[in-house]
Amino acid sequence: MPKRILLFGAGKSATVLIRFLISQSADKELVITVADHAIEQVLLKTGQHPATHAVGLDIQDSPKRQALIQEADVVISLMPPSLHILIARDCVELGKHLLTASYVDQAMRELAPAIAAKQVLFLSEMGLDPGIDHMSAIQLIHHIHDQGGKVTRFLSHCGGLVAPESDTNPWHYKVSWNPRNVVLAGKAGALYKKNGMVTERPYQRLFQNNPVLDVPGVGPLATYPNRDSLSYMSLYGLEDAQDFIRTTFRHPDFCLAWDLIIQAGLTDESPLDRPHAYKLSEWASPILPLVTDQTKPLFEFLGFFSDELIPAGLNSSADILQHVLENRLAMDRHDRDMIVMLHELEYLLDNKSYYLTSTLLVKGENNLETAMAKTVGLPLGLAALLLLDGKIQARGLHVPIIPEIYEPVLAALKQHGIVFEEHLVEQPVQQVV
Repeated sequence: MPKRILLFGAGKSATVLIRFLISQSADKELVITVADHAIEQVLLKTGQHPATHAVGLDIQDSPKRQALIQEADVVISLMPPSLHILIARDCVELGKHLLTASYVDQAMRELAPAIAAKQVLFLSEMGLDPGIDHMSAIQLIHHIHDQGGKVTRFLSHCGGLVAPESDTNPWHYKVSWNPRNVVLAGKAGALYKKNGMVTERPYQRLFQNNPVLDVPGVGPLATYPNRDSLSYMSLYGLEDAQDFIRTTFRHPDFCLAWDLIIQAGLTDESPLDRPHAYKLSEWASPILPLVTDQTKPLFEFLGFFSDELIPAGLNSSADILQHVLENRLAMDRHDRDMIVMLHELEYLLDNKSYYLTSTLLVKGENNLETAMAKTVGLPLGLAALLLLDGKIQARGLHVPIIPEIYEPVLAALKQHGIVFEEHLVEQPVQQVV
C-alpha cells in the first residue's frame, strides 16, 4: 500500500529533500505531494517524476490545505515558521504526523496536549540548526553521562557559509537559504550562560566583540550567540554547566559590517515613507558616518553608495536590504556553499578533565544542491521514512533529543557523507572553571 508524504514548501531548502524522497519512492512505495504557491518551482524540483504530485496552493486556502493533509500519512512543512501553525492545527484535527525544521514556538507548545491526545508525532527542530546540532550534541552528552562523566562547559557553533573555492566577495558570504532569515538574524537577541552567570545580549550588541575561533580546515571564524541557549540546558541535562552557549559562525569582516547595518537601522521592518524615486545611496545614508576603511569595501560591493534606483514595492529597510542581498550576494550556478558545525565540551571523568571537539564540514554541489539544503532536508526525509516504517514510535511534541530518533537518523546521515570528526585531549583539572 502506498505511503503518502505531503511537503509544504518548495523553496531553497526543499531541493535535496525532494530528490531524496524521489530516490526512495520505488523501494518505499512513496507517493510524494509537494505544495507551494509557485507551481513552476514545484515542477522544477520534482521533474514531474511519476511518484510526485505538484500542487499550486495558497496556504491560506483552508479547504484545499485540509484536503491535502487528509490524504497524507506524514506531513513535512518547510513553510516560513509563522505559517506552521495553520498546518499544525489541521494535522492535530485530522490526526496526522508533522515534521518541521523550525524552532518550537509558543503556538506549537500550546498544541502539545492535543498532539499527545491524538497519538501523533510532531517532530520540530529537525533540520540543521536546529536539528543535526541537537542530535550530534546530545549523543556526545549521553555518552559522557553514561560513563559517569559531568559536562562542565558546552559550546555549539554552526554556520552556513560559502566554500573557499567560491568565496569571491569581501563579505565572504553568499545566500544559500531564505534571505529574509539572513536579514532578520539575531533580532530576538541572545541569552546564554558564561562563567556560571546568565548573560543577555540585546540585538544592538549581538555583532560586537565576537570571539574568533580557528576552525580546522576552514580558518578563523567569528561567532555570535544564537537566540535563547538557556532553554536547552534542561533538555540536554546540563543545568549545572558553567558555560552553555549556542552560536552562529560568520566571517569576522561580516560581523563588523553587519553591526554597522544594525546601528544604522537598515534591518528595520517599519514602513518607509518614500515620496519619490529612491536611490540605494539615499536609503543607506545613515551608515555613512559609521563606515571604516575596513568595512567600506563590503558596503561598496553591495552598492550602498550607488545611484541605483530601488524597485517599487519594497516597503521597509528590511525589504530593501533583502533585495540587495539576494542580488549582490547570490550564488552563481556552480558556486558551492559550506556548512561548518563545531561542538566544544569540557567534562570531568574519573578525576580527570577532558576537552572534546566534534566538527562537521559539508560542501554543496552547486547553487541548487547546496550543503544547506542537504543538511536541512535529509534529517526531515530520513525521519519521515523511519516514522513510516514504524522505527520511530514516539508520539507527542518532540525535538530530536531522544535516542529512538537521533541514533538511527545520525547513522543514516553518515551514509550521506554527514560525518563528525572528534578530537579528545586530557587537560589539567584546574583549568576547568
